[in-house]
Amino acid sequence: MLSMQGWIAVPLCLFACNSLAAPCPDWAPQRAQTELTGLSRQIAEWDDAYHRQGISMVADELYDQARARLELWSSCFPAAATTNDPLATSGGQLKHPVAQTGLNKLADNSAVQAWIEGRSDLWIQPKVDGVAVTLVYQDGQLQQAISRGDSRTGQDWTANARRLRAIPQRLPSNRTLLLQGELYWRLPDHVQAKSGSVGARSKVAGLMARQTLSADEAAQIGLFVWDWPTGPSAMQDRLEGLSALGFTDTQRLSQPIADLDQARHWRERWYRSALPFASDGVVLRQGSRPAAERWQAEPPYWAAAWKYPVAQALAEVRTVQFKIGRSGRITPVLSLRPVRLDDRTIRRVSLGSLQRWNELDIRPGDQVAIALAGLTIPRLDSVVWRSTERAELQAPKAADYHALSCWRPTPDCASQFRARLAWLSGKHGLALSGVGPGTWNKLLQAQRLAGLLDWLTLSQAELARIPGLGERSASSLSRSFQAAPQRPFMTWLRALGLPPTGSAKLPEQWDELARRSEQQWQAEPGIGATRAQQLSAFFRHPEVLALRAQLQAVGAEGF
Repeated sequence: MLSMQGWIAVPLCLFACNSLAAPCPDWAPQRAQTELTGLSRQIAEWDDAYHRQGISMVADELYDQARARLELWSSCFPAAATTNDPLATSGGQLKHPVAQTGLNKLADNSAVQAWIEGRSDLWIQPKVDGVAVTLVYQDGQLQQAISRGDSRTGQDWTANARRLRAIPQRLPSNRTLLLQGELYWRLPDHVQAKSGSVGARSKVAGLMARQTLSADEAAQIGLFVWDWPTGPSAMQDRLEGLSALGFTDTQRLSQPIADLDQARHWRERWYRSALPFASDGVVLRQGSRPAAERWQAEPPYWAAAWKYPVAQALAEVRTVQFKIGRSGRITPVLSLRPVRLDDRTIRRVSLGSLQRWNELDIRPGDQVAIALAGLTIPRLDSVVWRSTERAELQAPKAADYHALSCWRPTPDCASQFRARLAWLSGKHGLALSGVGPGTWNKLLQAQRLAGLLDWLTLSQAELARIPGLGERSASSLSRSFQAAPQRPFMTWLRALGLPPTGSAKLPEQWDELARRSEQQWQAEPGIGATRAQQLSAFFRHPEVLALRAQLQAVGAEGF
């Protein structure tokens, strides 16, 4: 409902709770001034685009978190704090007969409980995700439609409002009436928990900012009246009066509540049930409120918003790491300042490819939008804004890493070599019992692995002398290592990184496979020219030949 971005007050807890109470940044005064100024300018750009042009450049929940972050930084660095009026460019030529008030946001259950305590005659409504409007009727006829604007004045939307079937041009009453409500994009049977807001608010804002609307566009815009400022003093009477005027949704979607449990019930129900519009939370209201002439362009004490869980979290990038996999694929991974999203703590997110990192150019200090793919896997959605200080990063070169690189733990090869070890001992390779990344880390730190198979000749006594491995662990590892040479020939080839051979039935002798030409490999079912080239190269690579010699020395079958 009262939901235009940038004018609803954002308590600091909204962001602090989401970011696990992020501490103040460790910035020198000059850096703090630069960062606060940069963020303030970014928010001002978003505000201007939304309120003046009807363009939403950023999701509302990210906007709220960004504004809360600016509050946090301002409290950390008072000398660098900047003023930022979200409605500075949003005013218009028409004055609202009664100010649009906005809403404070309640961050969690405890904040809702605190708001409910000591209040009576409470009601709850869905918080429609649209754009606010004031409608003025004189003698039953629509006279003016005024955009939300800066709460005091707004743009003249009357011409477009006359094209909307959702707005009655004449009411079944000759009274002079003032209504406040939300114009929304019609979404039949919309379930917020499944579909989110799908940009519905931006569609309406953009259309209403135009000079003209087509008939089809106008038919897609609905109206939810959420208040009658000069109506009856009792909520029930206002609801019945609005229903008699034709605004039946208001009564149907306004429910009395007495406590937190009932508020939670309706919030959860509307979040997971079908509604005709997108909604980003609920609004709690007292039935009684001051006379309309006392309303101010600021959040009132008699109403508050309780938003739904955010679909995106704003996260600060702490470091960028480049993980190199067994096949040489480079995957940038962002280490994040921990944030909460759908009851999960997110600390890192993968970018998928080096190309994507190059395109986005993400550096430490940048602020990014994180969502959950399939409700479980963190996903980077976008860069929300960039740190003014661009840290230098040395990304690995894609040409240096491939399926036949990094058979030894040199500094540039540490990541790929570890990935080779993990594959070799894991379920796709030898499935060595009790052997995992921790085991390999200990051996590497003790400098006992100069190559991929050096562990084959380590005795139990040598293992016991490695820091972090006691007698029992050394004994268990020794048994696993000693059993490895008895693994089948094809299991060993897969463990070493043999390129996939499809459905081909291969002889289990190294020499026979190594003698094959690319043409002979290509004659096997499911093996094309590229795969044949990869297989031929594998059996001829010097490092692979050295591994074969080590396996010959320990009596591995087929080598």
